[in-house]
Amino acid sequence: MKKILVLLYGVISYLLFFGTFLYAFGFVGNLFVPKSIDGVLQVPLAQAIFVNAILLLVFALQHSIMARPVFKNWLTKIIPEQAERSTYVLLSSLCLILLVWQWEPMGGFIWRVEEPVAKTMLTILFIIGWLIVLISTFMINHFDLFGLRQVCFYFLGKKYEPLRFRIPFFYKYVRHPLYLGWLIAFWATPVMSATHLLFALLTTGYILTAIKFEEKDLITHFGEKYLNYKRGVPKIIPFTKRNPTK
Repeated sequence: MKKILVLLYGVISYLLFFGTFLYAFGFVGNLFVPKSIDGVLQVPLAQAIFVNAILLLVFALQHSIMARPVFKNWLTKIIPEQAERSTYVLLSSLCLILLVWQWEPMGGFIWRVEEPVAKTMLTILFIIGWLIVLISTFMINHFDLFGLRQVCFYFLGKKYEPLRFRIPFFYKYVRHPLYLGWLIAFWATPVMSATHLLFALLTTGYILTAIKFEEKDLITHFGEKYLNYKRGVPKIIPFTKRNPTK
């Protein structure tokens, strides 16, 4: 019974993640969804900035704290180890739902591209950013990253095997293609509102900070393999280092 519950928990957490991922695409791009990132200012500007900053801070803290090995070790004393990643995914999705629900549009525009070709190119670049994010997850193991592999192994009675260090396609050019994809998706827009600019600036700050913590954990886990990789492959901007992995 426990194995079935853990599997069900993992599947529900994954489905919630995928739903919020799709909604986030529409939210950031002002596409298809009832509430998106832009809109008319509804509250005093200072209040809108404060609320949005707090929402992004909550999202960032949840991502950063729960990803640290110390927190994982503590959490697995309370819940089954196999459900740890699913719990991270579940709470990440809930934080994103909270952000979308309580987000305050601020009005105003930094730029608005009306020229059809340029507008289309920026929209395509936005979509490419999201595709880079999604494809990157499959390159390292999408189902492990989002907890399904762990709960399936547990359900089948198999011992979980951690992922080995590999350098798949995107990772030969940048160490963090996921973050590169997010940066492209957040900044490539034909309409940059004040709200979108705040979102892009704060998420960029979070990404650059998160990389430092993530790489520290990766060095601890993979040791010299990751250090050698780090020496030859750029962090986030392709073709800025000689790549020894080719």
